[in-house]
Amino acid sequence: MNSATVLTAAHMERAAYVYVRQSSEFQVRNNVERQRLQYALSDHARELGFRDITVIDDDLGISGDGVYRPGFESLLEAVCKGKVGLVLSIEASRLSRNGAGP
Repeated sequence: MNSATVLTAAHMERAAYVYVRQSSEFQVRNNVERQRLQYALSDHARELGFRDITVIDDDLGISGDGVYRPGFESLLEAVCKGKVGLVLSIEASRLSRNGAGP
């Protein structure tokens, strides 16, 4: 089943959010292809039919090791307020990694 078959009209009425993140300044400077792929997720959202697309890249170069990430906080707030129909990210672990062990 592809993602288009699970998206409902209610999802499409909300925004698609693209979360772009790399954990270090080194990655930001040297892994530009990875960044390009992450930003291209907004094109995928458009292809799925989303008109309202928000790209969050405030956390580029910020480690997930217990550090405040403003981009993640704004995404979380949007989800909690029911504004989000779809979240796109290259790796789901990029969303909430905080470096905490088991």
